[in-house]
Amino acid sequence: MNPIDRVIKAVSPEKALKREVARKRLSMINSGYGNYGGNSVKKSVIGWTHGGGSHREDIEDNIDPLRQRSRDLYYGGSNIATGAVKRLRTNTVGTGLHLKSTVNEETLGITADEARKLEETIEREFAHWANSTNCDLERLDNFYQLQQLALLNALLSGDSFALMKTTKRTGSIYDLRVELIEADRVSTPDGETINPLFCEGVEKNKAGEVVAYHISKFHPLSFADRNPREWVRVEAYGQKTGRKNILHIMNRERIGQVRGVPFLSPVIETIKQLGRYTEAEVVAAVVSGLITVFIEKESASDDSAFGEVVPEEMQVDAEDENSIELAPGAVIDLGEGEKANMTTPGRPNSNFDPFVMAVIKQIGAALEIPYEILIMAFTNNYSASRAAILEFFKVIKMYREWFIADFCQPIYEEWLCEAVAKGRVQAPGFFNDPIIKDAYCSAEWNGPSAGQLDPVKEVQAAELRVQGGYSTREKEATELTGTDFYKNVKQRKREEELLKEVTGSAKKGFNAGDTGDKESDTDPDKEADRQDREEETEE
Repeated sequence: MNPIDRVIKAVSPEKALKREVARKRLSMINSGYGNYGGNSVKKSVIGWTHGGGSHREDIEDNIDPLRQRSRDLYYGGSNIATGAVKRLRTNTVGTGLHLKSTVNEETLGITADEARKLEETIEREFAHWANSTNCDLERLDNFYQLQQLALLNALLSGDSFALMKTTKRTGSIYDLRVELIEADRVSTPDGETINPLFCEGVEKNKAGEVVAYHISKFHPLSFADRNPREWVRVEAYGQKTGRKNILHIMNRERIGQVRGVPFLSPVIETIKQLGRYTEAEVVAAVVSGLITVFIEKESASDDSAFGEVVPEEMQVDAEDENSIELAPGAVIDLGEGEKANMTTPGRPNSNFDPFVMAVIKQIGAALEIPYEILIMAFTNNYSASRAAILEFFKVIKMYREWFIADFCQPIYEEWLCEAVAKGRVQAPGFFNDPIIKDAYCSAEWNGPSAGQLDPVKEVQAAELRVQGGYSTREKEATELTGTDFYKNVKQRKREEELLKEVTGSAKKGFNAGDTGDKESDTDPDKEADRQDREEETEE
């Protein structure tokens, strides 16, 4: 403390304290983030109420309202919300992510031809299981439809779950069945709500490892089942085999987080407000378009109103005696002392579209969906539209890889175990060495491509990449059309052989029919014209 401060402290301790507080604040202001986002004395942030906690306080404790509000927006509360979720679902999965086996021939010590034959066998066997509804425990969807359902629920609720069970069915080669579990059913049992090792149905051990999930036997929001709530404890991994007993489809945001956040969570409030504003504008435009005449009288009258009142079939709130219904061309009689004060809505609002588009751009930025794709309106030039598509497909690739790792690949590996065990797929050493097993299980999952705004330019660019060695025909076929290069080549071979057969038959038939007398088939008039033209040419 300098001499001046000591004197002030002796004379007026209160002023000395204020000087010290001001000095501390100045030191905070001039230190790194303290001068900006971490500042606590600037007027721009002094009214900023904030709070925070661990993943449990910030995420898991708010899961229930986030889920229900997200679903409400999707079910019709907002067209933008519905479009955003469906756009991400459709581009990530589309008609389904399809298996392409890529066994590691070097690790397995087999030739390329042997590896290709093995891959074809695996893909053929898997298609038999995946294309049938027998893969679904409920027997309603095939594997690709289950993908759509699992991803859609994960986006709406934050996460979804899948159990891998075995059930024998007549006419089914494989016994593996997939049972999808909605997020709400995974919850903490009533007796464990204060147990720190439990969090929204997920049980951890003291080391922090997830060891089990607790699944309610019925949906907690259902009114149909009035029985006491019961839970089933499902261990995350088998004690003897180490296999996954349950799949948790979730994209984490925080370290330690055990439950997912709905996709729309960051923009729920913004989307809701935009929906209210849009609805108000639509109502105002409708009211502005109704031409209604009100008859005002100076005294009471028993005469009927001039013109027509609102027809009964057009009335929407006839039971409310305090309301006056409006309708196009209606003439309504008012009682004594009543007066209709009409306001001018001024609709349609010319500022509606620019304002809504500005908000949609912010929503798209938060959800990583370019607004052109969010509203499906490509009104910009080719370069801008192409840039939007490419940027969006970076996001799609991230979501696709996450979904493959959490859902598609684990189920495929479980199916392959059964196929090898039953002798449908020959895989020596599969159960003896985890490295060998990984080599057999290696696979790619192909989904919808980004599409082409200008197919000619896209194909030319693909050809140049292949010629320069920057890519392969197999990769380009997947990226451009979502197809398999080897299957395309085989199909082309069959088509060319068939075309040669058809063309050869047509030529033989033509030559066989060309045996008649040419002179008898010649038109005399045409022959005379031909001779005249030849004579003129000679002259």
